[in-house]
Amino acid sequence: MSSGEMREVMTDFKQIDVTTLLPQQPPFVLIDHLLHFDEEVTTTSLLVRDGDMFVENGRLNPCAYVENIAQTCAARLGYINKYIYHRDVCIGFIGAVKNLYVVRPALVGETLTTTINVREEVMQLTLVDATVKVGEETVCTAEMKIALAET
Repeated sequence: MSSGEMREVMTDFKQIDVTTLLPQQPPFVLIDHLLHFDEEVTTTSLLVRDGDMFVENGRLNPCAYVENIAQTCAARLGYINKYIYHRDVCIGFIGAVKNLYVVRPALVGETLTTTINVREEVMQLTLVDATVKVGEETVCTAEMKIALAET
């Protein structure tokens, strides 16, 4: 998406039902809210709840970080498709995960704030750097490549 393609769109992110941006649906949704979107940066949040998928013994299984990052990417693409291009949500796939570093699992009651920074977009591939935080503490970082499915 070039800067010339950006136009005024919905920015009251609190009004957006995040499930309308994702191909995933409950119970496999690992983000609660879209907090920020621009061409390069997207941020989401997730409250870790007891009984949620991927929660074991009061802790979020660290594998969930990969899906949380992927769904933050999906929310970015869903926002672009729904609010900028007025198209249906696309399905994407994790193409690669590199340099995944998990500091610690999140605990029930903690809120994850996941931020992706787009490093590169070429054709149907997007490369992002991701940071997952609890408050000011970084609990996970990774690089991820997302590939869009052919429509």
